[in-house]
Amino acid sequence: MTLTISVCGGTGCSAQGSGDMRQAFESLIKEKGVKAKLLFTGCHGFCENGPLVVIGPKKIFYNKVKAEDVPEIVEKTVLRGEVIERLLYVDPATNKRVVYEDDVPFYQKQQRLIFGLNGKIDPTKIEDYIAAGGYKGLEKALQQMTPQGVLEEVKKSGIRGRGGAGFPTGLKWEATRKAHGDLKYIIANCDEGDPGAFMDRSLMEGNPHSVIEGMIIAGYTIGASEGYIYIRNEYPLAVQNTSVALAQAEEIGFLGKNILGSDYSLSITVNRGGGAFICGESTALMASLEGKAGEPRAKYIHTSERGLYDRPSNLNNVETLANIPHIVNRGAGWFSSVGTAGSKGTKIFSLVGKINNTGLIEVPMGVTLREIIYDIGGGIKNNKKFKAVQTGGPSGGCIPESLLDLKVDFDELARAGSMMGSGGMIIMDENTCMVDIARYFLGFLAEESCGQCVPCREGIKRLLEIVTNIAEGKAEMGDLDLLERLGSTVCDASLCGLGQTAPNPVLSTLKYFRDEYVAHIVDRKCPAGVCKSLIRYFIVAENCPGCGLCVKACPVKAITFMGKKKPVVLDQDMCTKCGSCFDACKLKAVEVR
Repeated sequence: MTLTISVCGGTGCSAQGSGDMRQAFESLIKEKGVKAKLLFTGCHGFCENGPLVVIGPKKIFYNKVKAEDVPEIVEKTVLRGEVIERLLYVDPATNKRVVYEDDVPFYQKQQRLIFGLNGKIDPTKIEDYIAAGGYKGLEKALQQMTPQGVLEEVKKSGIRGRGGAGFPTGLKWEATRKAHGDLKYIIANCDEGDPGAFMDRSLMEGNPHSVIEGMIIAGYTIGASEGYIYIRNEYPLAVQNTSVALAQAEEIGFLGKNILGSDYSLSITVNRGGGAFICGESTALMASLEGKAGEPRAKYIHTSERGLYDRPSNLNNVETLANIPHIVNRGAGWFSSVGTAGSKGTKIFSLVGKINNTGLIEVPMGVTLREIIYDIGGGIKNNKKFKAVQTGGPSGGCIPESLLDLKVDFDELARAGSMMGSGGMIIMDENTCMVDIARYFLGFLAEESCGQCVPCREGIKRLLEIVTNIAEGKAEMGDLDLLERLGSTVCDASLCGLGQTAPNPVLSTLKYFRDEYVAHIVDRKCPAGVCKSLIRYFIVAENCPGCGLCVKACPVKAITFMGKKKPVVLDQDMCTKCGSCFDACKLKAVEVR
C-alpha cells in the first residue's frame, strides 16, 4: 500500500505553522528519495490538538507537531516504521498514549460521511478526489438517471437543509424545477457568520469538489444553467481552494458545456460576500449577489419562482450539497437508514467553548448531547461542572444539564426551545453567567440586524437594553415579564429568520435559568461572578502567602505587594474587575463576592 504523509492544512493548523511543516517534509522527502505521497489536506477536525500529521497506511496519529519535529518523523516513522511516543495523543481519561487515528476517542463515535475525505485528499488536486470515488455520482446522474429520477431519489432520502431552517431539500428542488423560466440559478451558501462556527469554511477548504459535484447534480435536476458559490470574504483559503477546484472541474469536463458528453451545461462562479450575518438568509444573500444591500424580502415571494435577478433560483447550504453525491451513489434507502425518523443523515457541528476537545465533529442525527459533550468532546475543561450548551448559533437557545440526554435532531432541539441552525455548539461551565450570555448574543444580533423592519431593528435593541439593566443591577422583577412579551412579539412580527429567532437566547435562558435573572434583580448579585457591576474582588488574607502572582497579573497595579508571607492589598477604587488576579491565583486567595 502507498505510504502517505497527511499534514493538516486547515486554517487553524496553518496558523500554527503547518505550512512550514509541509515545506520541511517536501525537502526531506526529495533529499532522502522517500517514496511517499505528501498530502496537504483540509481540516481533520481535532483543532484542539493541531497541527496534526497522520502517517498512512497505518494512520499513525501525531498531534501538536512542529516543523522541527519533521526530520525525526521522516527518519523514524517514515523510513523505519517506528512510533515517536512524545508526539502521540494522550487520552486524558486513561492517561494512555494513542497510536492510531481511528483509536482516538474524539473520532470513535463520529460517522464522517461528508467530512471523512478532509484528511485524505489534497483539495487542490482533483485527481485525489476522483481516486476516492469523486464525480461518480455526477456520472451516474447524467448518464443513468433523468432529472425527475434524481429528484425522486433526493425526496425519498428525507434530507433536510443543513443551513438552519431544516426545510426538506427535495421539496425545495421540486418547486424550482416546476417554476417557469428559461434561465434558472443554483446557489451554494457558504456565508456562515455564527460566532464559533466554521463547518462550512472547513468543508470548502478541505473538499470543495464534493460541494461542486452536489451543486452540478442539483443544477441538472432543477434545470439551472448558471451557478454561484457565495463565500464570505473572511474565508480566503476557502475562496482560493474553491476557485482552483472549479477551474480543474471545467478543464476535465465536469463543468461548462455538454458536461460528460450530455446535453446539460452549467457554469459556476465564486462570489465573495462582505461578511454580513444577515446574508446567510436566502433573499438577503441573493440581493447581495445582485450588488445590492443585503436585505431580506417578504417570504410570500418564493425564490424558487422569483429569486436571483427575479428568476427561479435554488439556494442550498454547502453541507447539504455535499450529501447529494452520496445519495445518488448509494441510494435514498442507504441515506435514510442513518439518523432519526424526521432527521436523516449526519450533521457536522463545531464544538467550542469550555470543553476539552474543541473542533469539528460529524455525527449521525439522533446522537445525544451527552455523547457529544462527554464521549467525543472529552468533558468540561478543568473538571468543572457542565451548565449549558447553546446550539444553533447566536439565535439558538441554551439547553441545561437536565436535558443532556436530548437527541440532537431538528425537531427535538426545536421542542427544547433551541434549533439546529448551521451547526454551532458552544459549551458553558459553572462559571458562565446566563444573563451575560443572553446579553452577548443580543448585542451581536442588534449589530447584525439589517434594520429594515421595526420589530427586529427596535425590538432587539430594547431586549438588549433590558438585559443590560438586569446585568447591571438596575432592573425590576416586572422586567422579566416584559422580556417574555417583547421576545414573543419580535419572534412573531419580524420579517426574516434573524428577527424571528433573535429572542431565543433570552427566552431559553429565562425558561431554564430564571433563578439567575432573579438573583441579579432581587439580590443584586451575579451568581457566576461575571457581571462587573454586581461583583467585587477581595483578598482572603489567611490563604494569601504573598507570592505576588496576582500583583504581576493586575493590569492597572491595583494590588500592592506587602512582602513575602504577607497578604497583598487590593485597592477597590482602582480595581477594574477584569478577573486577572482571580485567574492567576491557584490558592483560592482571591474571592469574588
